[in-house]
Amino acid sequence: MFDWYIFCSFVGYLSLMLIIGFFFSKRQESLGDYYLGGRKMNKWVVALSAQASDMSGWLLMGLPGAIYVGGFSEAWIGIGLLIGTYLNWKIVAQRLRRYSQECGDAITIPDFICNRFRDKTGISRVVAAVIILVFFTFYTASGFVSAAKLFTSTFGVPESLLICGFSMSGYQLCLWVAACVVVSYTLLGGYMAVCWTDFIQGSLMFFAIVLVPAIVVCNVGGFASAVDQLNQINPYLQSLFANASTGKAAGFIGLISCMAWGLGYFGMPHILVRFMSINNHEEIKASRRIAITWVTISLLAATVIGLVSHLYLKGRGLTLADVGNDPEKLFMVMINGIFSTGFFARVFAGILLSAIMAAIMSTADSQLLVSASSFSNDLYKVILRKKASNRELIAVSRLAVGAVALTALVMAMDTTSDFFKVVMKMVSFAWAGFGAAFGPLILLALFWRRTTLAGAVAGMVVGAFTCFVWKFVLAADSNLVASYPVLGMYELAPGFLFSFIATVVFSLLSKKPSSEMLDEFDRVAKT
Repeated sequence: MFDWYIFCSFVGYLSLMLIIGFFFSKRQESLGDYYLGGRKMNKWVVALSAQASDMSGWLLMGLPGAIYVGGFSEAWIGIGLLIGTYLNWKIVAQRLRRYSQECGDAITIPDFICNRFRDKTGISRVVAAVIILVFFTFYTASGFVSAAKLFTSTFGVPESLLICGFSMSGYQLCLWVAACVVVSYTLLGGYMAVCWTDFIQGSLMFFAIVLVPAIVVCNVGGFASAVDQLNQINPYLQSLFANASTGKAAGFIGLISCMAWGLGYFGMPHILVRFMSINNHEEIKASRRIAITWVTISLLAATVIGLVSHLYLKGRGLTLADVGNDPEKLFMVMINGIFSTGFFARVFAGILLSAIMAAIMSTADSQLLVSASSFSNDLYKVILRKKASNRELIAVSRLAVGAVALTALVMAMDTTSDFFKVVMKMVSFAWAGFGAAFGPLILLALFWRRTTLAGAVAGMVVGAFTCFVWKFVLAADSNLVASYPVLGMYELAPGFLFSFIATVVFSLLSKKPSSEMLDEFDRVAKT
């Protein structure tokens, strides 16, 4: 039965996001405004926007689903992410903010790389832009899949529909609706709209992810009772070193794979541009404290959601099969079950379910904007129209948003593939690609004055290539993995290592940086 209360809550939330996009569409005067908000974003907006755009739907769907299946041992992913978040804010944020402005007032990551290494050929800009477009398409597809799961689970959309003479599945319809909303306000408002909507979405996500598991724990008699009941269900659920589904100890390769997620932060374009946009680099410290507090509580709450889902299902006499046999939908199932009767309860459920949409949108909009900026500023302007005006580049950016979204939609509609229908798999691959391609380069560009253009290009290519080969060739061969277990490692770890080595080696083999580059590096290092 269609739930109009929840539907109205969703419409109200999505309408608010579109209004924000329309408001900021009137405040764009330059490319810097469209891509970085004119470097005028305050510490609260930057902090929550960075983390909301980071976590996406996997925080409320992917991670709890993994915890439900594998138990507390999957929390090592969260531990790695928490460490990576802190180090990124502590080590990278302030220097990147200063350096990106110092070297030609760079407004995108490819822009920064090109200016940092005085790349007159534009090769580094093109390579970086292509990598961003490829991996963000995978990442955006994961967001659309998350949204489709949310809509189909919440509204009970029929499996088959006939619209204007065209037949499509309910899942496909939900994909189109989600994509249209995200694309609309991204097109309208640019970076400022994305950041302010992310601020609202981050606040809503935080509220929902803390409230729901707290209610479940209270309903089962408190924390101590919840721990005892989980032990009765499966003694391995709360083990940090054993997988709950197999009972086997988490091996060294598995732990390294989980912890390696933290390395990805150093190369995430949609997070790094947040550092570049803050009003003053001196506000980074306060912004870091806000971000780390948000991340710590959110990751802990997501972990608890995955565990207490067992208690929720048991208390209602249900199994996973009874709720669609998809652990990534459990948070939605819990919200609908807890707030199931009464006008105010259903409206409140709609607000909480909007938090999941918030998580999805907060990442998808950032990804689309960075993809668009890379295409227009780093490919179109460099290769096709070097004298393109700002107005023309913004128009091209908006076309790029649509193109990337459409490609991601086509990928997300492939329900026959285990890869494209599981949010966590797509997110992990995109995360690995960015972390391996850009992570080592960003660190070395900021802190090693001997880094060169040749090293930068080599590092990006090797990192991206390693992720593709490791994921789809080496790790995909079960017989090969059985013979060489190290090949089962998360592709980010070897990709990051090989990229780092390639950047260093090719930098040492190439000509030393010019005195101009060295002087600029020293100025930034001293401030």
